[in-house]
Amino acid sequence: MSALTMTIEDGVAVLVLSRPEALNAISTQLATELVAATDRLRGDNAVRVVVLAAEGDRAFSVGADLKERNGMSDAEILAQRVVFRAAFGGVLNLPQPTVAAVHGFALGGGCELALSCDIVVADESATLGLPEVSIGLVPGGGGTQLALRRLGPGRAADVVLTGRRIPAEEAVALGLVDRLVPAGSARRAASEIAVQIANNSPVATRAAKRALRNGWGLDYAGAMDVEDAAWRTAATSADRREGIAAFNEKRRPVWPGR
Repeated sequence: MSALTMTIEDGVAVLVLSRPEALNAISTQLATELVAATDRLRGDNAVRVVVLAAEGDRAFSVGADLKERNGMSDAEILAQRVVFRAAFGGVLNLPQPTVAAVHGFALGGGCELALSCDIVVADESATLGLPEVSIGLVPGGGGTQLALRRLGPGRAADVVLTGRRIPAEEAVALGLVDRLVPAGSARRAASEIAVQIANNSPVATRAAKRALRNGWGLDYAGAMDVEDAAWRTAATSADRREGIAAFNEKRRPVWPGR
């Protein structure tokens, strides 16, 4: 049975973690399927936006499947690590804009999957956290670095070193979550955002994502060079020509996507 489902409609791909009986814990199978799915999406220019969601009412994902890990040798843990890094990296490095739809528990690797997306939407039922230190581990799906970039050093240290659980409202205040919506509506809200993005130029949105990601941590001059490269990509594209023509002709653009 598949641990991950994928649907694609009108330029929006929806990846759904599909282990609700295990609170969508990330098993080796799920990680492997996530690698395959993101590899496929990376080369699909017809997909403009990716939504990451989960089945079940209780959890987005509670992180790594500790039942599977119970009794694993060091060598087996290290072998699994290769697959897990590829899975988290697959989400983080998608060229398309990505939106996470979080409900219930998003802990450990589940929180890291959400933070790997460009926009995190959570409903009021959500509880986030990086509790790895409480079981003798360090966040390894990008948690330390993504928290640092979103929260700053002090708040990231608070979240990572305490391992505490963070309710949805505080997660928004901290910066772990970008939009808070009523309970039960995270996936719908994420899909609405995805449609908004998909209606824009795919060349421009991908270039803008690169500028946002690659400019982080650079000095101002270096960051402006990153932005300039993104601007030039969009400005010399067929999408730019279509966008301006559609504006002047008072019609919706039909994006060439190149």
